[in-house]
Amino acid sequence: MAATSTLRIALAQTDPTVGDLDGNARQVLDWTAKAAEAGARLVAFGEMQLTGYPVEDLVFRESFVAASRARVDALAVELAEAGLGETVVVTGYVDADGPARMDADSDPDRGPRDALAVIHRGRVVTRYFKHHLPNYGVFDEDRYFVSGDVLQVVRIDGIDVAFTICEDIWQAGGPFAVARGAGVGLVVNINASPYERNKDDRRAALVKRRAAEADATVAFVNIVGGQDELVFDGDSLIVDAAGTVLTRGPQFAEHLLVHDLTLPVAGAKPAAETDAGPPEMTVAHTVVTTETLPAPAETADGGIAEPLSDLAEVWHALVTGLRDYVRKNGFRTVVFGLSGGIDSALVAALSADAIGPENVYAVSMPSRYSSEHSRDDAADLAKRTGINYLSEPIASIMDAYLGQITLDGLALENVQPRIRGLILMGLSNQHGHLVLAPGNKTEYATGYSTLYGDTVGGYAPIKDVMKLMIFALANWRNEEAARRGETMPIPVNTIVKPPSAELREDQQDTDSLPPYEILDPIVEGYVDGDLGRAGLIAAGHDAALVDRVIKLIDRAEYKRRQTAPGPKISVKNFGRDRRLPITNRWVEKA
Repeated sequence: MAATSTLRIALAQTDPTVGDLDGNARQVLDWTAKAAEAGARLVAFGEMQLTGYPVEDLVFRESFVAASRARVDALAVELAEAGLGETVVVTGYVDADGPARMDADSDPDRGPRDALAVIHRGRVVTRYFKHHLPNYGVFDEDRYFVSGDVLQVVRIDGIDVAFTICEDIWQAGGPFAVARGAGVGLVVNINASPYERNKDDRRAALVKRRAAEADATVAFVNIVGGQDELVFDGDSLIVDAAGTVLTRGPQFAEHLLVHDLTLPVAGAKPAAETDAGPPEMTVAHTVVTTETLPAPAETADGGIAEPLSDLAEVWHALVTGLRDYVRKNGFRTVVFGLSGGIDSALVAALSADAIGPENVYAVSMPSRYSSEHSRDDAADLAKRTGINYLSEPIASIMDAYLGQITLDGLALENVQPRIRGLILMGLSNQHGHLVLAPGNKTEYATGYSTLYGDTVGGYAPIKDVMKLMIFALANWRNEEAARRGETMPIPVNTIVKPPSAELREDQQDTDSLPPYEILDPIVEGYVDGDLGRAGLIAAGHDAALVDRVIKLIDRAEYKRRQTAPGPKISVKNFGRDRRLPITNRWVEKA
């Protein structure tokens, strides 16, 4: 039986900010100090920890890439000066071995690299360049980076450890197959893996498959926090070669996961290379420390965090995305229209949870069509949550507007949300609030929103949330408050009453749209699932209704292109995930 040794590893779930190289480096210093205090010999941070993720077209700026390369070298020195040089630190950053890939004359084998650095005793001892570059969904990495072709294996305390980055773990037959041939005991995979519903289940199964493929323990570390429309949920974990989850971190929280691993001691010579992996990949070996250490007196067990329920997971994702968008963009407060309806009520509760009720400003802007119960519900919610509340009736403004121009029908209805948008932007300019747009995914999909009216805002917290889930989340948040012995934030009447835009007398959403129980599945099938007309009908939807909904969705593309970003929670959000032409004559035909 092969000799084994104990390696104490720490996985640091941190919340970096794109472009804040110094702030992100301070996170590495601070969390490495915590890891060293816990006795960890190796601490791993997420993908592009030093630069934040994704950097997008910043990679085309030579100044940015040069700053990233310089910062990782400076960090190595700072770690040693802080007395942390004996701890092996692994962190992601942006590197380059050639200019940005801007034209057809660019060298296909040289350019910017999605990289990680292994730091020890004041220097970068080796660097690994990401092999698999995702080019789907929200990812455009083939646009920005050049693929690496060398698997880096580092001997740490007599144990051979391979290092990989994010997408490398999502593809079979790549670096993990090479790692098996190299005979490593541990593969560390650093990630910036965005959240979407049920992804935690797929990740665990994926890590188990790669552990079996590498015949080695796999440590998966992920960042947390929000970056524009992306939310990162942490959920770091370690799985052994047999597929057993040894430890797992919490979701949506910065955390240091410290765990003792029993791993095989490497032979005196590196294992012979095999052809198990892609032929274009080779293996490079670096020695950091060769002597095995005695097992610590006390065992470190990171434990397994309790998984969140589906609705709790979504709620935390929305709160995290909103909180970080506000914080990282330099805002302190938010403002939005509070109508008494379910969407703005949910935005109010999310905002209070994200940044504190004292920083939330809600404005009721009733028109002559606003019902008394909606006005009462809005005031009730403000009282329940403790947010700041202001009432600004718009009837007189609307009368003055219509004194200048004659409008009727839909044009008349849309005057009201546009007046409200004007008021909110005025308050934003005056007080520095970030305006939140309370539209949901079903409305954005079907165009059931007023451009320059209820779409006004710098951020749309529920943009990727279907209408039925809006109700489910409202109920969940109330139930969670009751469980904690707190006041339920959302009035029950807001949840149970028929939804209405209240832009004309006795209006209900069903005047313009099918019932949400019927509409949402069609929208999800067409938008998230890319089902065409035939596929939707085969799924059991009425043909005439399918035609009607498809037409609504296709015609609203120009509106969606002008809406604010919002946190991604689904497999395909309106944003980087889904890119369709505005000018488009393709029609799904019978």
